Amino acid sequence: MPTTDNVQDDLYRDAVASYGAALVRLARAWEADPDARKDLLQEMHLALWRSFRTFDARCSLRTWVYRVAHNAATSHVLRSRRRRSIPLVSIEEIEQEGGLASENPDARSVEQAQILDRLYALIQRLNPLDRQVILLYLEGVDAAAIGEVTGISPGYVATKIHRIKNILADQFHNGGDHERR
Repeated sequence: MPTTDNVQDDLYRDAVASYGAALVRLARAWEADPDARKDLLQEMHLALWRSFRTFDARCSLRTWVYRVAHNAATSHVLRSRRRRSIPLVSIEEIEQEGGLASENPDARSVEQAQILDRLYALIQRLNPLDRQVILLYLEGVDAAAIGEVTGISPGYVATKIHRIKNILADQFHNGGDHERR
């Protein structure tokens, strides 16, 4: 009979095999500094491995992985912001849009890489819930699953996505540094 540790390890291996690249993209979107990004990715992996002790399959593996990863990222960012005393930015204070492209730098032109870096920087300025919603959306997660991860209704998820996209588009096209009128 398999032990709890073996099941936990197997679930972790399956999750990383299926969603490891998404975890890397999420860490990049949550944390701009490369060293802090490595720390965050490590925190995500540790939180994910630990979480499988209580995984009961009431939701899909994908939903579980995203929920744990986003919770770890939110905690990480909040801790680091408290240390640096940087205030969170609300959706009403920011404006811009875009989409995540491949993480493979060889597949992107320099201009595309600059656009993607700018988008990541704007996403990093969103408050944690808005950031979580838009990153899940950009990963191709549907509104119902985003609702499961975040605890908000699928209808509200769709509304938030629309608002965040408009805000990001406006911010992106207007330089990203001006105050909302």
